[in-house]
Amino acid sequence: METKVCIDKLINNAKIAQEEYSKFSQEKVDSIVREIAKVVYDRAEELAKMAVEETRMGVYENKVSKNKGKSKTIWNNLKTKKSIGILEEDKNTGIIKVAKPKGVIAAVTPCTNPIVTPMCNAMFALKGGNAIIVAPHPRAKKCNKYVVDLFNEAIKKLGAPENLIQTIEEPSIDLTSELMGKVDVVIATGGMGMVKSAYSSGKPAYGVGAGNVQCIIDRDIDISEAVPKIITGRTFDNGIICSGEQSIIAPKESYNEIIEEFEKNGAYYTENPETIEKFASVMFPENGPINGKIVGQSTQFIADLAGVKIPENTKVIILKARGNGREDVLCKEKMCPVMISFEYDTFEDAVKLAQNDLNFEGKGHSCAIHSNNKEHIEYAGKHLTVSRLVVNQPSSTSAGGSLYNGFAPTTTLGCGSWGNNSISENLDYKHLINVSRIGFFNSDAKIPSDDEIWA
Repeated sequence: METKVCIDKLINNAKIAQEEYSKFSQEKVDSIVREIAKVVYDRAEELAKMAVEETRMGVYENKVSKNKGKSKTIWNNLKTKKSIGILEEDKNTGIIKVAKPKGVIAAVTPCTNPIVTPMCNAMFALKGGNAIIVAPHPRAKKCNKYVVDLFNEAIKKLGAPENLIQTIEEPSIDLTSELMGKVDVVIATGGMGMVKSAYSSGKPAYGVGAGNVQCIIDRDIDISEAVPKIITGRTFDNGIICSGEQSIIAPKESYNEIIEEFEKNGAYYTENPETIEKFASVMFPENGPINGKIVGQSTQFIADLAGVKIPENTKVIILKARGNGREDVLCKEKMCPVMISFEYDTFEDAVKLAQNDLNFEGKGHSCAIHSNNKEHIEYAGKHLTVSRLVVNQPSSTSAGGSLYNGFAPTTTLGCGSWGNNSISENLDYKHLINVSRIGFFNSDAKIPSDDEIWA
């Protein structure tokens, strides 16, 4: 009974707040959305420290840059967009588009991203005139409650109604499941079990798929430029970002040279079967799911757990793959600073290697490529079953949108039907509005004859 009352009260409060908020102008809405981002930007260090201490995952400095980077990038993308009232009028078609809120949004957020995911989803929800209720991972409930309180304190000063942003303070699977069944729309960012539950809630849902970003290095690339980018992508926040690079797929004739470049940049590399098996056993015990103990942990922690001695200050561990796709458990997503490596003959072979790994895990998410050959880039884009192909950038910090590319800035990366998701793009505010279309009769329309239509 207490569970029912708790969720019903949150829903009722959200509906009252949303009804009042739905009357706000675009200018007023934007001032509130901006304030949410500014809270995280201005308190990036404090919030990063809280997240690391509570979740015991990731890297403080990376979380600071993530807090600053996501807040400013998302706001920069949202600030010029219309989301309230009339969006556009097309005089050629006679269609006027009008934005309407979807209502109350539930946002299920992960412990790997406990600050920027609630921020991002709150910004998108409020941009569309909605209210939002956050269901955090239990391992991040304290920092989630703290940042939501900061949001409410800040937007209250701008006249936002009370309870526009709420959270489940003592989260559980039962509470989250009940919430998902009673809101208007669900956003699920986290483990595949929770995403599946969101899609089974009976409500419209946006979820994510598993990541397993394959990274192809083309023959024409300057490896001294590409390698540091790949290491940056793989090591950011100790590898907990779902869009982080997982593999190195390198040309056979320059494989050794590329590995040497990785080693110069702080990588530990091994082809020793016994050593590789030690890492595999500790990362995927009995060839099962990833060991939760290693998620978001350092290279030294993982090596100690595996009983392998590695140099101090090792940035990333690289293991020569023992097979491709389902042949080797290490071809799955590894949410820590560990990568596998492959050699390829033709570029087509490189794409096949990447696709085989995606077929094992991560289909629909993202791939990375370092290349100056547009034909090769387009070939990979046409043949790989991914929603994003990240070119010449660190994937973990770019696939979710940046100031240097055109991906919509977000923390929720849709993986299309390949990943059992409803969208194959980055989630943003437009997914959280309904659009009414007003259609006028066009008496001046040029009507083609039947012969012209069938020509």
